[in-house]
Order: sequence, then C-alpha cells, then structure tokens
Amino acid sequence: MRLLFIFLFVCTISFAQQNKYQISFENAVHHEVKINIQFPGIKTDTFTVRMSRSSPGRYAIHEFAKNVYGFKATDSKGKELKVTRPNPYAWAVTGHDGIVNIEYILFANRGDGTYSQIDPTHAHLNMPATFMFAEDLQERPIEITYNTEAMPNWKVATQLKHIEGNTFSAPNLQYFMDSPTEISNFRIKSFEIDGKNVRFVLHDPSSDELFNEYFERVKKIVEQEMKVYGELPDFDYGEYTFLACYIPNVSGDGMEHRNSTILTDVETLANGGMKGNIGTVSHEFFHAWNVERIRPQSLEPFDFTEANMSGALWFAEGFTSYYTNLILCRAGIISENDYIDGLNGSFNYVWNSPALQYFNPIEMSYQAPFVDAATSLDPVNRENTFISYYSYGSVLGLALDLHLRDKGLNLDDFMKLVWHSYGKPEVPYEIKDIENLLKQYAGEDIAKNFFNKYIYNSNMPDYKQLFANVGVDLSRKANESFLDISVENSENGLVMTNNPKIGAPSYKAGLDKGANIISINTIPVTSVEEFNEITSELKPGQKISLKFSNYGEEKTVEVGVDKNPSYQINIDPKPKKKALKNRENWLSAK
Repeated sequence: MRLLFIFLFVCTISFAQQNKYQISFENAVHHEVKINIQFPGIKTDTFTVRMSRSSPGRYAIHEFAKNVYGFKATDSKGKELKVTRPNPYAWAVTGHDGIVNIEYILFANRGDGTYSQIDPTHAHLNMPATFMFAEDLQERPIEITYNTEAMPNWKVATQLKHIEGNTFSAPNLQYFMDSPTEISNFRIKSFEIDGKNVRFVLHDPSSDELFNEYFERVKKIVEQEMKVYGELPDFDYGEYTFLACYIPNVSGDGMEHRNSTILTDVETLANGGMKGNIGTVSHEFFHAWNVERIRPQSLEPFDFTEANMSGALWFAEGFTSYYTNLILCRAGIISENDYIDGLNGSFNYVWNSPALQYFNPIEMSYQAPFVDAATSLDPVNRENTFISYYSYGSVLGLALDLHLRDKGLNLDDFMKLVWHSYGKPEVPYEIKDIENLLKQYAGEDIAKNFFNKYIYNSNMPDYKQLFANVGVDLSRKANESFLDISVENSENGLVMTNNPKIGAPSYKAGLDKGANIISINTIPVTSVEEFNEITSELKPGQKISLKFSNYGEEKTVEVGVDKNPSYQINIDPKPKKKALKNRENWLSAK
C-alpha cells in the first residue's frame, strides 16, 4: 500500500491526536478477541465507526462486520452512550463528551491473506478483518497494543513501527490497514542485503534444519528479484518481513503488503511445503516493486468501503506471475526442464479459452471483484467467459520478454525502466503510461503491436517462433481425442461436473453440467474408471452415441470426437547454438 506522504508525519506525529487500539486474547480457544479503541477529540455530535468491506491486495467485497458482536460505546467517564445502526457495516454513537471509547468482540477463524484467525496456536491478524475505523479520522496516527498476557509465549511480528513492548504505531489508517500481524511462538531469521534487513518469520512445527534450508532458498529469491530491478525498494524503517504460517489450521494463500507479506499453507516444511510453498514467496516478494510501489492509479487510494477495480491487473498481477517461476529457475530452486514444463498449464488455460472472444486483458482485470476470493450462491459460466488476469498477464509477459530478447532487449530492463519512472518515485501509473514507456524502451512499432494486438485486443502472439528463438518447441496434441466432459461418481450415478466450453463436442451435443452419463455406444458407464477406460480409446474424427439424462429426461446424442486442442511446450534437445545461448541468457542466474 503506497504511502502518499512517505515520512512527513515524523516531525508532527508526537503532537497529533492518536487513535489508540488494544486487543487481547483471553478467549482464543473459542476464536474470540476483545478489542478496545479510544477516539479522542471528536467534534461531531454523531460519531460513526465501521468495519471494512475490502482488504489491501484483494479486490472483492468481504463482509467483515458479520463477525462483530458485544459492541459498546462509552465516554471519557465510562458512561454508556447511545448507539444506532445506519447500515450493516457501521455503528453511530451520540451523546459523547469529545472522547468515544469503543469495545467489541470479534470472532475470527480463517487464517489467510484476507481474514483473521484466533486460536490457541496463534493470532493471525489482517487489519481490515479485525479493526473498526472512523472514516472521518483516516489521517490520524494510530497506536496499537497487543495484550498477550493470556498467551505469555506469544511474540509480535508486523511491519508497523515498534514503540516499546507490544506497542506499535502507524502514521494513518491506510498504513495500519496494510500491516498484517502474526502473534505466536514463531521463529525468525534475517539477513542484510542492499542496506536493508529482510526478516523471515516462521510459524511452523518443522525442524530448524528445514527452516535453515528454506531460508537459504528465500535469500536466493530475494537476490534474483533484486537483480531484475537493480535494487531493493526503500522499505519503511529499513526492513521487510515475511510472515509465514505453515500449519494445518490455516488456508493456503499469499498476500502482498508494502513492507511485508502474508504466506499461509496447510503444508508444513516437513510435509510438502519445502517445495509447495516457495513459489508464493517468489510471487509475493516481487510485489514489493510491482503493485506496491509500481502502483496502478486505479487502486490509489485503496477504498475500504467498496470493491476495488483496476484494469491493470494483467500487468500488476500477471507480469508478477510470469516472474514467479522464472525467478525460481534463475535461483536454481527448479530446473530449466521443470520451468519449461510448468508453462504448459497457464498457456493451455489461456489460449484454449472461449473467453478470448468476450474480454481483453484489461476487461479480464475488471472481473477481479467477482473472482478474487469473492463468494456467490448463483452458478456462473466462468469456463466460457473468464481467464484469470494472473495467467493471462503471465503468458503475455512471457511473449513480450521473448520478443524483446529477439531484438537484443529484455523484460528485466523494461521493468527497471518502469521502476525508475513510476515505482521508485511512487507515482501511480495509467495503462497508457506503460505503453508509452514500452515505446521509449523498445520503439513505437513494438509497443503499438503489443498493446493493440494483445492488450486492447485478445490476439495470440506467434509463440512457435518466439519459443524457437530460445530453443523451446511448441506443438499440438493432435493425435489425442477431446470431448470436454469431466465426471465424478455420485449417488445418482456418473455426473458431469463442468460447464462445457463453447465449441467443444459436448457443448455442440447439448450436454451440460449436472447431466448423468448413462452409456457410450450402448455400453453402460457407471464409474469414473469405466468412463476413462472407454474415452481413452477414442480417436479424433470418430463419432459416438452417448446416452445421458438431465432435467428428468433421457436423451441419446451423436457426439463427434475432436482433436485435443492442447499445446505441448518442451525444451528442444538439439537447439541451434544461438537459440541455446538465448535460453541461457533468459533462464540463468543474474
């Protein structure tokens, strides 16, 4: 979260009125915390506090107010004040004497990058999910004290400025809300790089030996990502903190913040997390530049009362996703073969999606409030209408990098230019600004071609040639069959579980999600194993008779078997010398 005024507050903070927060954990076993807030110097007759409906780094609505109860407001003398509810998210207080003390209980039991979790193992706090605020007092400094007497072995880790003991401060609400906090019996390691202190806080039962090994990988990631931009950001207070909870009771997630990141997963380092969690480290730390400081104007300032929409997520999230595994390869954490093989999933997901006909990458980015951990009851048709801006932006970042490298340039140097133009001075950008910078870096023809074809429209780059330039082969699985039917066993028989893609054989035949598959070519099909055995023998161009039931009606349809549209990306075992050199320059450590 970008600070609009950096540290001008330092000289005046001691003279400003502070909102003071306290939180205690006496009933952690039942996932409750007690929160007290003092708001001094209130000048309006009606003073309103509220819970957030969104959280930094997330773009959808999250109704945090639903977990608040036991609300009480008092004045400076302890007199209880009248409280009314103007809407589901706010509490309006009247009759105060200039000071309003708020007290409430919060239930919290989801540990991830958005919500909070309180239990006997830790207090995992995302601030918007935890703390009320007053919209009229957003520029006030905040002081918070974590009362851990009930959990004497707990320690506090956060990007907030340390005052003393368990008391910390933030210059304003934006900074406070962007500062997640982990309170537990964690372990911590740190190292110095580029004049900054990088800390890794680990809440995980695994051995010290595994932590040491994992920490060495984290260091390599930090070093390689710094090489992309040429320097680390000027972290506030000279420090960056990874807050990692790898324990069975959390939910897998990662969330970037200005000088820290949340990392959560059920896999401990000893139980698959050594390999499974390191990609999130790579992705989230890259955000310390791209999205936290190289920041879209559309997300500035972040609105805690509404969904936050941006058309730049293909760049902010997507280009970050492109670098996620590339950095792991450059750091020696995964092999070149593993990296190239890992491109297949996103590549096929994007370029075989019918959604390309509906939205370009900017419009896909606009969908974030509907998909970014958003919830809904009604069914959706995302298989046909949506491509994740993470994946879409990632394969476009790949295309741009390979195209630039063919011209003697590269995406690393372009990202450096973006950093020095918008990130380091912390000037929010518009999408047109990125296009203009690409013109400056690579020339008008390259920039116009890339943006007009692939950003403002949904065309596919010439990946076959781009890959060939770096000794990688791109082909199609034309000999394999394709129906686009996913099934699972149920009490009612074999059920189709996917919305078929537009144009797929199952779509043309009128099958739909929820259909019961009865037989293929009059052969009864009653299990996933039987379905897979029969369909694995099918050949492209073949026609089959498929019997199914849906909406209480049985039908038999003829289904034409298509060629598998999937692409296959592999390292060329015998590349030309120039292509091999290009691949080494692309994937090797910097």
